[in-house]
Amino acid sequence: MVRRVAVIGAGVGGLASIKCCLDEGLEPTCFERSEDIGGLWRYTDSTDSRRVSVYPLLITNTSKEMSCFSDFPCPEDFPNFLPHSLVLEYYRMYAQHFDLLRHIHFKTTAVSVRKRPDFATSGQWEVVTETNGVQESHVFDAVMVCTGHYQEPYLPLASFPGIDAHFKGRYLHSQEYKGPESFRGKRVLVVGIGNTGGDLAVQLSRVAAKVFLSARSSTWVFSRVSDHGFPFDMVKTTRFNHLVELLLPSALMKRIMFWQVNSWFNHANYGLASTKSSNVKRIFNEELPFCLLCGTVVLKPKVKEFTESSALFDDGTTEENIDVVLFATGYVFPFSFLEESVRSQFDDNRSLYKRIFPPQLEKPTLAIIGLIQLTGSVMVGSEMQARWVTGIFAGWNKLPPTSRMMADVLKKKPLVKRNPPERENLKMSFISYTDEIASCAGVKPNVLRLLLTDPRLALAVFFGPCTPYQYRLMGRGKWSGARDAILTQWQRTLKPLRTRVVDDSSNGSRGWCWMCLLALPAALLVGFLLFKYPRQGCSPRAGLQL
Repeated sequence: MVRRVAVIGAGVGGLASIKCCLDEGLEPTCFERSEDIGGLWRYTDSTDSRRVSVYPLLITNTSKEMSCFSDFPCPEDFPNFLPHSLVLEYYRMYAQHFDLLRHIHFKTTAVSVRKRPDFATSGQWEVVTETNGVQESHVFDAVMVCTGHYQEPYLPLASFPGIDAHFKGRYLHSQEYKGPESFRGKRVLVVGIGNTGGDLAVQLSRVAAKVFLSARSSTWVFSRVSDHGFPFDMVKTTRFNHLVELLLPSALMKRIMFWQVNSWFNHANYGLASTKSSNVKRIFNEELPFCLLCGTVVLKPKVKEFTESSALFDDGTTEENIDVVLFATGYVFPFSFLEESVRSQFDDNRSLYKRIFPPQLEKPTLAIIGLIQLTGSVMVGSEMQARWVTGIFAGWNKLPPTSRMMADVLKKKPLVKRNPPERENLKMSFISYTDEIASCAGVKPNVLRLLLTDPRLALAVFFGPCTPYQYRLMGRGKWSGARDAILTQWQRTLKPLRTRVVDDSSNGSRGWCWMCLLALPAALLVGFLLFKYPRQGCSPRAGLQL
C-alpha cells in the first residue's frame, strides 16, 4: 500500500498534489529548492540560471474563474486576469486555507530519485535531498514530480549561424529578462512569437528605439476580451462549443476559426497567417496588432544568420545595427534527478500514459504532474492529474495493463519529434483532456443526469464556461459548494468591474429562454454520444463512475 509520498516542487502542481494526498489519507512530504512556494509565479530579480520565474508586468492569459482550484474560488474582488503578484497571493491563500505549508521542506533540493532494489515488488523509491550542503536519503512509497515544463532555457544557438562567432551585440534568453529599462534606446530583435515573445516585444516597444519580432510559424493573435467584454475563455470554453467542434469536420472548423480571428483584424495583411497556413500557433495579445500598426514592432520571418551587427532573414532582407537579440525560444525538461533507466522511458510527455505515468514501470508509483500543454489552464489540468494519481495511490482507481497503456501512448504520439517551440502547436483541447482524466478518476460531470435532477445547473454546465467547479459535482472529492460556485461564477466575473454603477435596463430573458429550448436536445445528444462511444484506457473501481 502506498502511504508516504514525495512531492518534488512547491509550485501550483506541488500544492495541488499535497492537498490531494491529504484528501486521500496519504502522507505527503514536499521538497522545494527555493525558500517559498509558487514556482515560476514567484517573480525574482535573481539572475540565478537555475531559477525560472515569470517576467515583470506579466498578466495571466486565462481568467480567474477558469484557472482556479476546483474547490477554492478566487476572491470575487480579484480582477479577471491576474498579475503574477495576485496569482502568488492566491496560492498563498490556498496553502494557508488547507494547511499545506507544514508539509513542505524549503531550501531542499531533490538530488536524485532512484528505484529501490526491491522496486518490482515494493514500488518504493529512494529520494536523496540536499539542504545547506548536507545530503539525506529517504524512502517513499510513491513520487509525484511537480517541476513542470519550465525547467531549463532552450537556447538553440546552432540554428542561428553567426550568433556566437560574429555577432558583437548582446544576446540572452527570455528567462534572463528582468524588465525593459536596460533596453532603452536600443534596436532589439526578439526571436520567437509565442505568448512570451509577443509580450516582450510589446513591453520593449515602449522604450527601445526599434523592436523586430522574428516568427518562423504562422500565428493567430487573440484578445482576452471577447464578446460583450467578457473574458475570452469563459465565452469560448464551453461544453456546447466543444461538442460542435467534435461534430464538425476539422477543415470547416479551421475556416470558422480563421473567420472569427480575422473579424478582429486581417492576419494576412499583418503577415501573421493566412487561410493556407498549417500548424498555426495561437497567442493572446491585445497590444501587438496596434504596435505593428504604428511601427514600434516590425514583424520579420525566420533569421537566416547573423553578422557583426546585422540579422539576415529568410526572405533576403537585412536589419542593420542590432544591439540586442532576445530569444523567446522556450524551455526543456531534462528531469536530471531521475535515474537514467526511468528517464530514458520518456523523451517528452507524449511517451507518458495520459501524459502522467511512464507506462513500462513495474509499479505505477511515479507520476509526472503538470507536464502538459492545454488550450486552457494548465493549473486546472494539473490538479485533475493529482486527483486521479492520488486516487490510484490510495487504491480507489487502477491503471490498465502495460500493453494497453503502451498502445494508448503509441496511438497518440506524433511520428516526428518536435523542438520545444513546436510543442506549442500541439496543445491539447482543455475540455477533452480534463474530461478524459476526470473520467478515469470517476468525477466527470454527467450532464444528462443533471438535466433530469437539476435542470438549472445542467444548463449552466453545458452552455456556460467549463469552470473547474464542474469536476467537484460528483464522485470522490465532491464539494458541497460546487453548485453555488457554478451558478455565481458570472457574478464574481462582474464584481471587480462594477466600481462605477450605471443604469442598465437590458433584459436577457429572451436569450435564456432560447437556451433552455436548445438545452434538451443538445444534452440528449451528449448522453447518446457518451453511451455510444464509451471511455477506454482507464478503469475506476466499480461504483465510482457516475
